[in-house]
Amino acid sequence: MLDHIKIVYHQGKQFIPDIKTAKVPGIFRGRPEISLAKVNESELVDLCPLNAIMPDPIRLDLGKCSFCGECARQFPEKIQFTTDYKISVNERESLIVKEGVNEPLKINPDKISRELRNLFRQSLKLRQVSAGGDNSCEWELNASNNVQFDMSRFGIEFVASPRHADGIVITGPITENMAAPLQICYDATPGPKIIILVGTDAISGGIFAGSPAIDRSFLDRYHIDLYVPGNPAHPLTIINGILDLIGRK
Repeated sequence: MLDHIKIVYHQGKQFIPDIKTAKVPGIFRGRPEISLAKVNESELVDLCPLNAIMPDPIRLDLGKCSFCGECARQFPEKIQFTTDYKISVNERESLIVKEGVNEPLKINPDKISRELRNLFRQSLKLRQVSAGGDNSCEWELNASNNVQFDMSRFGIEFVASPRHADGIVITGPITENMAAPLQICYDATPGPKIIILVGTDAISGGIFAGSPAIDRSFLDRYHIDLYVPGNPAHPLTIINGILDLIGRK
């Protein structure tokens, strides 16, 4: 008992007590803010290799953004990244940040069915599918349930079989070789079920967008319940997004 007390005294709590108000240290880049400052829009747009920046007016698509921060370094008077990690949304168009509109990103409750929240508010089991991912978002999903973030305390857990799941979490751009296994996994998940996209690659294809080696037709067939941006997505972004989706305060 004394040894445990010493550990708590020296190291503090090994988990985040309040997942809603936690601070992210270091160089984390979260929700960007775009000012109304005048810059060379052509140079700014051409700076992004993922075509995440659009002109007239300047907009930044977090579903395509790699969060490299080069735009903020080259045009600091125009774009700044905040440490706001609550950037998960349930509408694709909500990931587009517009200049002069520096408001937090939010889940639209009107787009969430009462059935979803009634069924999954207290317990949500998810099957993760790495559809050609680079393992970065997969690492962060694993980290979401370590002692620091402890996602399972909210009843949210990953399971080994889709037959035990309430939905699937997709990472990666969905390669041709993973298109069929992804469909099989989805079909094996009992309904009602949800689909969550985690990371830039899953949301838009990322650097692989337009490649003949990917097959994203799966996303055209089904409704996506949650978009979790990031490259990779931060555990706090993942957890808060899911909690907001299922209506947990």
